[in-house]
Amino acid sequence: MTGTKGCDSAVPSIWLAQNSSKRWGELFFLFYTPFWLTLTIGVIVPYKLYEKFTELEYLIVGLVSAIPAVMIPILFVGKADSKLSWKDRYWVKANLWIMIFSYVGNYFWTHYFFKVLGASYTFPSWKMNEVPHTTFLLAHVCFLFYHVASNFTLRILRHFVSNLPETMQWAFEAAWILVFSYFIAYLETVAISNFPYYDFVDRTTMYKVGSLFYAIYFVVSFPMFFRIDEKPDEKWDLPRVAIDALGAAMLVTIILDLWRLFLGPIVPILDSKQCLQPGLTWFA
Repeated sequence: MTGTKGCDSAVPSIWLAQNSSKRWGELFFLFYTPFWLTLTIGVIVPYKLYEKFTELEYLIVGLVSAIPAVMIPILFVGKADSKLSWKDRYWVKANLWIMIFSYVGNYFWTHYFFKVLGASYTFPSWKMNEVPHTTFLLAHVCFLFYHVASNFTLRILRHFVSNLPETMQWAFEAAWILVFSYFIAYLETVAISNFPYYDFVDRTTMYKVGSLFYAIYFVVSFPMFFRIDEKPDEKWDLPRVAIDALGAAMLVTIILDLWRLFLGPIVPILDSKQCLQPGLTWFA
């Protein structure tokens, strides 16, 4: 039975959101994932179709992967969203949060991958701030999937530790976020290892240490993203969503730059690409 405010009064699921709009949105993003994942990892990479791609084809792949995440919920409105204004629908809030976070990640943090992790893109592409447009688009759907998956796991974890002292609940949740963040970062690095035009100076070191660097994104973003419309009596508006995403992005930027300054590159980098100078890495 669905309440007038979009929250179910029945016994809540241990992994689904109580808010019906959020529940529909999370399930949509989850079930949409196999489409773009099959297109990229299941077809284009194993059949090496990318060998014939130009800038246009790479851009089209990104657009075909990302646009349906916005267009499908507009064209096929879920029952939970049918009586809600568009700005109150969870899928809109989730897309906005991830859009901001992944944009900052691509525009700024990719340069940490270049200068700290020894990464490089060598496929033909149109770029913004030396980052391919395609990665902006693919990161959006990737991050939607990662964060929705994290939501499910955090909900289940909170259910099973709910009877523990509060400090123990915090400890378990913090430990899980760290482990799951590293797992996601490592999994993505391995998943795209067969694509030869996203390369690393030392791939083994990238798997082990670079994945920890990448996991910093998610250590911050997973618990912050989880909060959107999670409490039945606390509805987020779009300005709050945008401010929260920007806050998460700023915190990640601070941590990444502290790594750059105090730990430095994980692999030998050419002198021209050294990143130990003061100031942010993209200023060089």
